Amino acid sequence: MMALDGGIANRSSATIRPLEGFPCMKRFIFLLCTAVLAVPAQSAAYDPLAVGKGEVKSATFDVQDAKRNRTIPIRVYLPGSEKPAQVILFSHGLGGSRDNNPYLGNHWAGRGYAVVFVQHPGSDESVWKGEPALKRMGAMKKAASGEAFMDRTKDIPAVIDALEVWTAGKGHALEGRLDLAHIGMSGHSFGAMTTQAMAGQSFGGRLSFVEKRIDAALMMSPSIPKLGDPAKAFGKITIPCLLMTGTEDDSPIGDMEPEDRIKVFPSLTNAPAWQVVFDKATHMSFGERKGFRNRRESDRYHTAILALSTAFWDAHLRGDKAAAEWLNGEGAKKVLLPQDRWEINAKASAG
Repeated sequence: MMALDGGIANRSSATIRPLEGFPCMKRFIFLLCTAVLAVPAQSAAYDPLAVGKGEVKSATFDVQDAKRNRTIPIRVYLPGSEKPAQVILFSHGLGGSRDNNPYLGNHWAGRGYAVVFVQHPGSDESVWKGEPALKRMGAMKKAASGEAFMDRTKDIPAVIDALEVWTAGKGHALEGRLDLAHIGMSGHSFGAMTTQAMAGQSFGGRLSFVEKRIDAALMMSPSIPKLGDPAKAFGKITIPCLLMTGTEDDSPIGDMEPEDRIKVFPSLTNAPAWQVVFDKATHMSFGERKGFRNRRESDRYHTAILALSTAFWDAHLRGDKAAAEWLNGEGAKKVLLPQDRWEINAKASAG
């Protein structure tokens, strides 16, 4: 709140003449005081890195997809507030799990979102755990299959279905906690491919896995299709998209180069889109796994990732105009270094 310390009575020691003989001056001062008190407290400048005071808690659940006889593990980060929270889904990369990237879950939940980390059996950590070190990369490459991708495209709708039942039902830990009218989808690497599919990427010009309950999409280390024209593949996506990559963001299994990842953004011709290309960021700069955290990279990239992504969610899941102005204005640029590249397409600028 704006402090009104002292006000009109806080004068110097000079003599103040009574106002009875000056009705015009008396009315002027009265109107001035009324105007000052009527001005609403100025809100602080929009800050996507600020978090609420409530404690963030996380819990694990298993989604049972009876149609496929498949169990999908998830971890849900919940904000301190009990009111229904907009939902952000996250899909991990190849060999990951629901426990990766807690820096995202904790921050987004600290901003009031319910964050759901989905684990995809068959392309998760189970593919390399227990394998000898020299055989792990081979196991990872084998798991990066069309079958695993198809499983992922079915996992996300199954998870949303379960969340709808849980938040609407009685007695579940998530009862009344989720606002599923506003859903964001995000992911890294193989998870970015999953996000692209849910957002509406077409395959072969005909096949689509679009999940219409998703309102905005964030892709970290996006991928172009191995075959076909990227413009045709991404031309049917219409929801807002934020893309993040780096100048050294290749693929650990060798199927994508940094220059390939930046081809997705110009192909999003029918969607409002933003892209950051971090200077010298690698494929692993976006993640956080137990035992693999690099504090220097966390400070360099993670802070910007949190700021940009939060403003994106606030703008497109909450309709926050201040967040949209920050994203399209100088705010976004201030969390980046001069050598980073920040791009906004025509539809995003017009919005």
